[in-house]
Amino acid sequence: MRPKAYAVLRLLLERPGQLVNKNEVLDKVWPGTFVGDAVLKDIVRQLREALHDDPKSPAYIETAHRRGYRFIGELYEPEPIESGSPAQQPPVPQLALPVAGIDRSRAAIQILGREVELARLRRGLESALAGKRQTIFITGEPGIGKTTVVRAFLQEAAQTPGILVAQGQCLEHYGAGEAYLPVLDGFSRLCRTRNGAPVMTLLRQQAPTWLAQMPSLLLQAERENLQSQVSGSTRERMLREMAEAIESLTSQSPLLLVLEDLHWSDYSTLDLVSYLARRQDSARLMVIGTYRPVDVIVNDHALKGVKRELQAHGLCEELSLEYLSEETVNKYLNARFPDHSFPIRLQRTICRRTGGNPLFMVNLVEYLSEQKLVEEKNGSWELQAEVSEVEREVPANLRQLIEQQIEKLSPDERTVLEAASVAGVECSSLAMAAGLDKPTEWVEHHCEELARRHRFLSPSWLVELPDGTVTSRHRFIHVLYREVPYQLISPMRRSQIHHRIGERQIEIYGDRASDIAAELAMHFEQSHDWPRALEYLLQAAENAAARSAHHEATDLVNRALEALKFLSETPEQAKQEMKLRMILSASLTATKGFASPEVERINARGRELFWRHGPSSELFYMLWSLNMYRQFSGEMHASLEMTYQLMQLAQELKDTTLIVIAHCAIGSILVLLERCTEALEHNGKGTALYDTDGNCRNVFISFDSKVMFECFAGMALLALGYPDKSAQKVAAGLLLARQIGHPQTLVVAEHIAAQLHHLRGEPHLVYERAKEALDLADEHGFPVWRAFGLMELGWAVAELGRSEEGIGMMQRGLAEYEATGAKLRSPYCLGMLADQLCKAGRIEEGLQTITKALKISEEIGERYALAELYRIKGELLLSGSDLPSADTPGIDRTGVPIVSQARACFDTAIATAKQQGARWWQLRAALAMDRLALRDGDPAHTQLAEVYCQFTEGYDTGDLKEAKTRLSDNPISAAVSIQSQ
Repeated sequence: MRPKAYAVLRLLLERPGQLVNKNEVLDKVWPGTFVGDAVLKDIVRQLREALHDDPKSPAYIETAHRRGYRFIGELYEPEPIESGSPAQQPPVPQLALPVAGIDRSRAAIQILGREVELARLRRGLESALAGKRQTIFITGEPGIGKTTVVRAFLQEAAQTPGILVAQGQCLEHYGAGEAYLPVLDGFSRLCRTRNGAPVMTLLRQQAPTWLAQMPSLLLQAERENLQSQVSGSTRERMLREMAEAIESLTSQSPLLLVLEDLHWSDYSTLDLVSYLARRQDSARLMVIGTYRPVDVIVNDHALKGVKRELQAHGLCEELSLEYLSEETVNKYLNARFPDHSFPIRLQRTICRRTGGNPLFMVNLVEYLSEQKLVEEKNGSWELQAEVSEVEREVPANLRQLIEQQIEKLSPDERTVLEAASVAGVECSSLAMAAGLDKPTEWVEHHCEELARRHRFLSPSWLVELPDGTVTSRHRFIHVLYREVPYQLISPMRRSQIHHRIGERQIEIYGDRASDIAAELAMHFEQSHDWPRALEYLLQAAENAAARSAHHEATDLVNRALEALKFLSETPEQAKQEMKLRMILSASLTATKGFASPEVERINARGRELFWRHGPSSELFYMLWSLNMYRQFSGEMHASLEMTYQLMQLAQELKDTTLIVIAHCAIGSILVLLERCTEALEHNGKGTALYDTDGNCRNVFISFDSKVMFECFAGMALLALGYPDKSAQKVAAGLLLARQIGHPQTLVVAEHIAAQLHHLRGEPHLVYERAKEALDLADEHGFPVWRAFGLMELGWAVAELGRSEEGIGMMQRGLAEYEATGAKLRSPYCLGMLADQLCKAGRIEEGLQTITKALKISEEIGERYALAELYRIKGELLLSGSDLPSADTPGIDRTGVPIVSQARACFDTAIATAKQQGARWWQLRAALAMDRLALRDGDPAHTQLAEVYCQFTEGYDTGDLKEAKTRLSDNPISAAVSIQSQ
């Protein structure tokens, strides 16, 4: 911990539970030094990171808004240390795991040949117990023994005191549609164990967005309260919450997070695995994931890239399970049939026919036993037929073997097995009974037989369903035991079972059917009940979007759009399609950015669809989204045209909220076009409507309109020459944004404030605003606003004396911004960079940068601060006028004096500002011209006097102070003084 952070923590600890005023903290920790609020906020952020404290639900440091902080954690007295005995660190738990050898238990037999892999897992757990997090992928083909190895390792690890296990399964039927499914599954199971209460408490405090997704753990009232609190949570918030919750949890107990069958995983789960592996904080955490490499390669699954990236940085390890050797097969036979007298040829036949696949080998041996081809007689196992006969009887592959096993079941057992395969890898007796239209008791009886005699299913356990029904639940012992019977069912019968199970699930879950929307969607898709499939795909997409699982939301929407093709057009289905396209637009915007061509295509198609069905709020949303694409991709005039369409539609709908948003859209684009007076008119009308209609306070689309009115009015007023009124407007917008608490609204308000402080020449304030904006962008995952934050913060850092560091930050920010494909505000950002390159003496780079800025401004039509770009270009030319050139210093390669070029730039800046009515840019350009005049020996410049006299406020700003100083030495200073009073 840094010294200042430690000093703040100590001050808070000295007065536990009491409010410590901000000014007192500043006075005691930074005596005699001026430090802004942003520095203190950053220190508190460092403390929270060190303590793993969530500012939204703090356990240690509580913020009293605008007042100060208090320490609310519980304090403990240290244990007394006996005299002469040194203080000891708590011992790191050591593993006491038995080495797996050959004994007579089935568990020991099943892990033969995997001693090396188990030893590696043991070493990984020892490292995890010492605080070095581990991520291990166990890979191999179906039946190779991945689950068996994991199960054996977990049984051994359970002997370590206090260890926790969260084990979840990715499911083939709907794994890709249910964000974070295996993680939610694993933690739900963990919370139901005898050690689950502390885990629940920790999730409630540090990961409420996750707990809200586990409805079975919560009472209805708490569930609704949590969901309202975490509404609109971003992907980044969910990742950060779970990572910090796991780190807090592992400070108390080691955790094994096991995720099986990651080749069916959703994107979000992979994001979490990668995020946990990359964290630098110590954690007694071990993540184990299993997957089939062939499935990952054939389906081009995202896991391939995640694993490759982690391996490249040494953050994960892969244990690839190979087929068993003939020696291991012999050991298995010796252990399974002690004192046997089998011929060597039988052992070789088994090894050859199974290819060393453990599952196939075990099942084949059991098959030989069931067929009485090997029997025990007089205490010794013997082969009861010729080896050649055995070879004829042995199936060619595992699927054929499973099919033969299925053929030997009774008709009733086959029927139940079929229903279980439709229900999923895990299946409840109630679901199977519904699918077969049979009594639950009848199904449970045959399930027990399938588990006891035939070993298709695991032994049952009891679960309580949302309607209060208690039923037994089974799990297939291997995914192939589900896949084979599922594929043997005729399509018509499979469809009927899917449909019945879906219908029964709706009855059971009632109002909570949306919790299993992805599962229900799968059942109705498979039964070709397209209206129901569409309904639940839409609900599942909304669930995914609410979790900010935008990849999953996109997949679900695309499946829903496919389902729509099977339905005739009706007003209800058109409305569903509109909702789907709205979700798709929002998800693609989140993953691709405002300026993505894919977003534009989706919005253009949505606009055509919505127009066909007449005016609607959905059509308004689609047009608004398309307008944002136009803006960020640099089509400024097309964007303005579309904002007028928004206004026309809003007025036609007679919807005050939409009219307010339309005014906001028009006003903001007019500011960027430097038509500031017109912009203020729209802002004024919109503000009046907003203030008189309370419903307008809802954040309808991305940003709160009132905050945007205040901030863009501030931009317009500064350009027009009213710096004080501008500052008041932006301050009001920031205050309202903080009160509303909507992250994207607040981050934009912080950015606009930073930009205006930059244009006023106030680097300390730019630093504060940009730092807060950058923190918000990082916390909530706003790549566009993060890029802006880097550029603004870099400018402030450079202006405050760390030039090269600041320029580097600005260049990184520009690169991140350009990577999104956006062009909006690029000229402004390039101008900031060129300004600092000029001050750093990097003239050639600066000229290249400002030339690029002017070119982009011309291409896209953005005019806000255009005069500033010409002024900066003039400053760059002047700074480079004395540098050696190909000819004479002060003359460029074309023979034109560089000073003349600079003067032309200042003239253009002044003319542009006059044309726009932008006195602020005119003042800054006139100051530059005046400095040039002084350099040429001219003691007065009348243009500066002319523009200075037009100001009625803002005399404490740096530019107006400089102007007054310069004019005070001129002959016309007396006249200027009179006019300014």
